[in-house]
Amino acid sequence: MMPATVVGLDAMNARLPELRERYRSAQPFPHIVLDDVLVPDAFARAAAEFPSIRDPFWKGYLHVNETKYANTQPDTWGPTLTAAAKEFVSDEFVAFLESLTGIDDLLPDWSMDGGGLHQTLRGGHLNIHADFTTHHVKESWSRRVNILLYLNESWAEEWGGQLELWDREMTAPQAKVRPAGNRMLIFTTSADSFHGHPDALTCPEDVARRSMALYYFTEGLSPVRKATNYRARPQESVTRRVAIAADRGVLALYDRAKRRLGVSDEHVSAALERVNRFRRKK
Repeated sequence: MMPATVVGLDAMNARLPELRERYRSAQPFPHIVLDDVLVPDAFARAAAEFPSIRDPFWKGYLHVNETKYANTQPDTWGPTLTAAAKEFVSDEFVAFLESLTGIDDLLPDWSMDGGGLHQTLRGGHLNIHADFTTHHVKESWSRRVNILLYLNESWAEEWGGQLELWDREMTAPQAKVRPAGNRMLIFTTSADSFHGHPDALTCPEDVARRSMALYYFTEGLSPVRKATNYRARPQESVTRRVAIAADRGVLALYDRAKRRLGVSDEHVSAALERVNRFRRKK
């Protein structure tokens, strides 16, 4: 039988004054790392339920700036993963986030726009970026807070995959978060909350970097709409910088098409998968 709660929210609420101060003073932008977010038995079940690497519901986002897969359909998830996601969109958890971040009237998003379950395989990466700023369907919704719950049963440091948090000038990472199991990163999303894991993973072929992501929004009359802003690191070659910028431009066009024409992620994912298979054969 599923327990009444799978998220250890009571323990987090008991530490709210301390957590709030740590969150708001963190650099390079407001964030906090919390361990043991799910109760132990629930984490073990959630990790066991995580879809296999070849599960048919994965959609690939495979291009210059990222190589990852997403499942945005909670009805295909196991019961513990679904229960955890439901608690993360509950009034109680949203109230915790509002108190932690100082952002009122947060709106959770069960449609998983940009969120859901994510996996990145050996050789995969996610270039440094600031997230797109508004919901693709509810365009009056501005993206304000991101939570990432890591669901790896084990993760060796030498495999890479640390999430790097960069300053707004893109001079250097100011913090790094290892994707340890049952660890959550919460951060304020803005036009310059640059983050990513840009170096190729070196985990074994049968291991994936696994997480659940959810976003929280506020509603406004005229939100500023920007596509995902990928950035080059200072050490990138000229060729690499050109590729990152060109890919960013193509994705910005896709972002506009998705909003205005209703272009499907599924169609784009299938096309990118075919291109990626061709590229890997070369």
